[in-house]
Amino acid sequence: MEKEQLKKLIDVAGGRIPADLVIKNCKVVDVYNGAIIEGDIALCDEWIAGIGKYDGLQEIDAKGQYAAPGFIDSHIHVESSYVSPEELGRLVVPHGTTTIIADPHEIANVCGLKGLNYMMEASKGVALDIKWMLPSCVPATPWEHAGAVINAEVMEEPIKNNRILGLGEFMDFPGVINANDTILDKLLVAKKQGKLIDGHSPGVTGHALNAYAAARIHTDHECSTVEEMQERISRGMYVLLREGSACHNLKELLKGVTQHNSRRCLLCADDCQPKTILSMGHLDNHLRMCVQEGIDPIVAIQMASLNAAECFGLEDRGAIVPGLRADIVLLDNLEDFKAQKVFIAGQEAASNGNYQLAITHYDISSTKGSFHVKEFSKEKLRLKIHSNKANVIDILPGGVVTKKEIAEIKRSKKDEFLYDSSVDIVKVAVVERHQNTGNVAVALLKGYGIKEGAVALSVAHDSHNIIVVGVNDEDMAYAVEQLINQGGGIVLVKKQEVLESMPMPIAGLMSNKSGEWVDAKLTHIHKIAHEILKINEEVEPVMTLCFMSLAVIPEIKLTDMGLFDVTKFDFINIEA
Repeated sequence: MEKEQLKKLIDVAGGRIPADLVIKNCKVVDVYNGAIIEGDIALCDEWIAGIGKYDGLQEIDAKGQYAAPGFIDSHIHVESSYVSPEELGRLVVPHGTTTIIADPHEIANVCGLKGLNYMMEASKGVALDIKWMLPSCVPATPWEHAGAVINAEVMEEPIKNNRILGLGEFMDFPGVINANDTILDKLLVAKKQGKLIDGHSPGVTGHALNAYAAARIHTDHECSTVEEMQERISRGMYVLLREGSACHNLKELLKGVTQHNSRRCLLCADDCQPKTILSMGHLDNHLRMCVQEGIDPIVAIQMASLNAAECFGLEDRGAIVPGLRADIVLLDNLEDFKAQKVFIAGQEAASNGNYQLAITHYDISSTKGSFHVKEFSKEKLRLKIHSNKANVIDILPGGVVTKKEIAEIKRSKKDEFLYDSSVDIVKVAVVERHQNTGNVAVALLKGYGIKEGAVALSVAHDSHNIIVVGVNDEDMAYAVEQLINQGGGIVLVKKQEVLESMPMPIAGLMSNKSGEWVDAKLTHIHKIAHEILKINEEVEPVMTLCFMSLAVIPEIKLTDMGLFDVTKFDFINIEA
């Protein structure tokens, strides 16, 4: 802020000159006192000048609406929305979201720092203020091949960028807990710059959690029980209460929110598809859930604004007070939290559910052409097994956690797995797509329910190799080949014919189309998956499959290097 701007702000605040804009007759949510203040809000340029009685060059009558601070999503992956940063901004701003803390580790695992740079440049094209975390785990684990390696040395320059708040979720929690030398180097890169470190520690407790917290891991969004939440808060961590398209932990965790610990609780979506946003909303839906579960509305708003701002050191936002950014949401009531108007940095960015400002789309060419698959063939999908008992990945309903199960299977005379249509066990394969290794790992999946054809994706957390599941090798191979030809995305196949597909030209992770287009495509994909391929109706066919290679979420997953037991952090044989 220049001297003249500061003088103008103070003069407006003091009532000596008119404000640029006054929002008249508000019920201002005071997140500091937990109270409501009736009055006007005076805006000067992009800042709030004061609350009280003001005159402005422009005036808007709120007619008694509640004015809340702009909502802050404390942890989200833009890539998991399947749309570009510009398009995600267009979707969420009308729901009152004015800031998000984004971790681009998906695109970084495909494109490295080139992917991070694309995201940061693209995010300038929309009013939503996107703050970035520097991906901490590229590759996500040592047990798979990614498209890049971001080590401590590579991190040293980008961590200095003032748009990067710190290190993204540290998924290699065993490396932290065991004080792995290369992990310590990464942690120190952030510490030397005075920047925070996001956490990821599912199931970690006791001394192991103490070790994780001792590294000053700042947050965790992987809590699924009140006990996990309370233990992390007691160790000085912020807990991010998650409600997204894949994981639904908010309702359960709200049982543990009290008057004593609520200020250590934040709201986040983590992974959120357009369908969720278009049908249910974003943080406005989180707030509705909070109130429905008995949380005081102002406490809920604190979790969606002030708490997040304080957690991430965003000293210029999080409340409606003089001198902060004019990020303001006008609400009819504090029950359904429907945003009537949304102001970002003093500009009216949305009104009555519609985004109001211009959008500039950034060139995506730097992220295209991210498929380097060596000598793939149908023969690589054969699964040799020398026992009638196999270790199987068993999908557990409602999330991304799997169970290791021992199952009886059929074999051919050549000791190859035989698909039995009466048993819900099929092949799943991960095809390496970044380094031309030629790696193809094959395992068995239970609970997906597919009875016809195959599904292939280039979205496969976190290294985003190709993942394919199907009832026969011909359809699986065809699906992989078609996926490569279209530059990534989703392909559904039956009898070597493409039934439906959705190209994702941005790193094979995101569409360059609108959120509505993506939603319509996904809706049709789900319909075909359930009705024609007969995938289990209780299973979300895309998001479920894309997490079957995530080797940091228990209990058993598949990477391009083999079947991985997350509880042991080691590869295991297919034979049980």
